[in-house]
Amino acid sequence: MPTKEELLARAQKPAEESRRLHAFYKGKIQTFPKCPIRSLDDFALWYTPGVAAPCRDIQDNPGLVYDLTNKANSIAVVSDGTRVLGLGDIGPEAGLPVMEGKALLFKYLGGVDAVPICLGTKDPNEIVRTVKLLEPSFGGINLEDMAMPKCFCVLEEARRICSIPVWHDDQQGTATVLLAALINALKIVGKPFGKVRIAMIGMGAANVPTYRFLKAKGAEPASIVACDLGGILGTHRIDHRDNPEFAEQWNVCLETNREGRRGGIPETLRGADVCIAFSAGGIIKPEWITTMAKDAIVFACANPVPEIWPWEAKEAGARIVATGRSDFPNQVNNSLVFPGIFRGALDVRARTISDEMAIAAAMELATCAEARGISDSNIICTMDEWEVVPRIAAATALKAQEQGLAQLSRTNMQLMEGAAERIRQVRETVRLVMKEGGILPPPA
Repeated sequence: MPTKEELLARAQKPAEESRRLHAFYKGKIQTFPKCPIRSLDDFALWYTPGVAAPCRDIQDNPGLVYDLTNKANSIAVVSDGTRVLGLGDIGPEAGLPVMEGKALLFKYLGGVDAVPICLGTKDPNEIVRTVKLLEPSFGGINLEDMAMPKCFCVLEEARRICSIPVWHDDQQGTATVLLAALINALKIVGKPFGKVRIAMIGMGAANVPTYRFLKAKGAEPASIVACDLGGILGTHRIDHRDNPEFAEQWNVCLETNREGRRGGIPETLRGADVCIAFSAGGIIKPEWITTMAKDAIVFACANPVPEIWPWEAKEAGARIVATGRSDFPNQVNNSLVFPGIFRGALDVRARTISDEMAIAAAMELATCAEARGISDSNIICTMDEWEVVPRIAAATALKAQEQGLAQLSRTNMQLMEGAAERIRQVRETVRLVMKEGGILPPPA
């Protein structure tokens, strides 16, 4: 068993290696052709003068843009850099490495072409307007790393005015993967979903939609106790009642905390079966975990440093511990769902991504993990299990069709086979380019 010092050193290693490799590759993505270039004469087809013909076709029938361009498979990853990972408001330039990484995951895991766009504004109205102006060029928009409470109104308004899917991964993606992981964790400990006591630490971009998804799945709001920087949420929290920007949090105040608890994180955790923390690194003390119920489940999802290190939570009595990090068991990471959800939404040209579509994706992810076997240290699938993505894509797309949100009709088999083939092509292309030296190996 590694010592605590060795575990901490291991946790720091990815940051050191990442800095070195970013400097070597100078970015993680690039533009690559999808059409053949047999000779320079082909440019007369792909560009002027030949390109005028598809331009006229789209002018006469705008819907053809999905068939004659890459819009059908393109999304924008849009951020203002105000809430990047655990780094906070670091600005659009400093946020660009994250957005490039997001685009890389979209392509490699889901076959989706994603373009990182970091904006030089923090104004929510300007962000919404920019998203609307980008709509002609993209089949969807992924909002990323925006501060709260602005992120709520940006998502809501952008979804209202756009006819393409607009998704805030820090909200909807996080809630989706958390729900899938919790479903399986509760199966392992043998506790029914509708009867567990849940402590929610932090009521920001991640936990607000998580609360909504928990209710939709059958959790009892009265058995949930939530806590933010101002303390436990309840009807006594007039700071939320009187602030329209915190309408979602005020709703949580009205529906939860049946016992009328007051206090902070220690009081929130007392007697809880589940802790769902999306807040800040190191804020949960081991002695507080000891007050939770038997076979406690702890989601410590702050990045890059979790609210409590997994070994600390385990030593304090937690049975199942999950984090947002890939170097510990039970990674609860959005990368498990956003490639498949967007793959499915794009494949049926969904007008939006509803909560029901996201919950369908969560249920499929949980089912995939359970089918191959789950345990205390293996409650959810990993990015290595790429075959899960087509299943998530199909579940998402089928729910969109069921809700009347899809513009195309596809069968489950068509969706799964189409998604699998796209992903296979991407992986094979990367393999071949690496083999031929088009992508250099990392320096020693």
